[in-house]
This record gives sequence, C-alpha cells and structure tokens, in this order.
Amino acid sequence: MKKEEIKELSIQELTAQIEAAEKAYRELKVAHAISPVDNPAKITRDRRDIARLKTVLRQKEIAAKASASEVK
Repeated sequence: MKKEEIKELSIQELTAQIEAAEKAYRELKVAHAISPVDNPAKITRDRRDIARLKTVLRQKEIAAKASASEVK
C-alpha cells in the first residue's frame, strides 16, 4: 500500500488494516519457521507496512485530539 493511500484511510479503516496485516504477518512468520517461504523479503516488507499504518494512525489520533481541544 502506498503512503498516499494510507493517509486517505479513516481511523477505523486504519485499525482494521493493521489488524489484518498483523494477522497475515504472524501467519507468514509461522510458515517461514516451518519451511522457508519463497520470498523472505516479504516478511520485512510486511513489518514495515504495519509500522507505516501505525504511524499514520497515531498522527490522525494526535490531530483529532488537537482539533478537539481547540473547540473547547
């Protein structure tokens, strides 16, 4: 997923994407432990994608808090 696509997602969509990506990452790690996967670089790519998703989620949460406190 590209950075632009990630930034367009809502907080709920980001949360769902993170859960799905973490589940797929865990399954890939188990599969790799049992027998080597075809593309081991996918493990690194998946881990970095999860980090990107979490970073954007945190940025949106901080922005939401800041806008909520400005309203008061």
